[in-house]
Amino acid sequence: MELGLLYSGGKDSTLAALLLEEFYDVTLVTVRFGVSDDWKHARETAETAGFEFESLELDRDVAREAVEIIRTDGFPRNGIQHVHVQALEELAEKEFDAIADGTRRDDRVPTVSRAQAQSLEDRHGVDYIAPLSGFGRTAVDRLVESHLEVTVGPSEAIDRADYEAELRTLIAEEDGPEAVEGLFPDHEQTYVTDVR
Repeated sequence: MELGLLYSGGKDSTLAALLLEEFYDVTLVTVRFGVSDDWKHARETAETAGFEFESLELDRDVAREAVEIIRTDGFPRNGIQHVHVQALEELAEKEFDAIADGTRRDDRVPTVSRAQAQSLEDRHGVDYIAPLSGFGRTAVDRLVESHLEVTVGPSEAIDRADYEAELRTLIAEEDGPEAVEGLFPDHEQTYVTDVR
């Protein structure tokens, strides 16, 4: 069965791919808006990990809506959630039997509720799978430590292809780099460089 996994090139989505590959033909799918070339980082990691790769370009209006949500809230959570929901909708319309993401049990964003998952499945005739939904951060970190080589660093310094990267770029272009610092809290990101 064919499965499309939303993919950033980070540890969670890479670990999700490794867990699913025994049961599905996994294609890693990175969402982009055409704002930057950050999606290429995910392609490189997908190739290193030995997975098929595709990019999925969402309408730039989705990014603009997310940016407005972030500006209004003064925090990125709901804007990133908005993009994730749209990304799953678009992915579900592709020719996959199942779709998945790398969301963990204790993630605050993005998340997919039971009702959202069932709605996706019913409306699109796909299975939605969240292989890390039973794993907390500590469990994920232990698995990553034994199976992946990862670069870790501040969000603005790590090469990655998550939604946040292009949203940051849009905000910096429109409002200046200092606006990004005011809207996005300091946090670490990961970028997978190899699979053991």
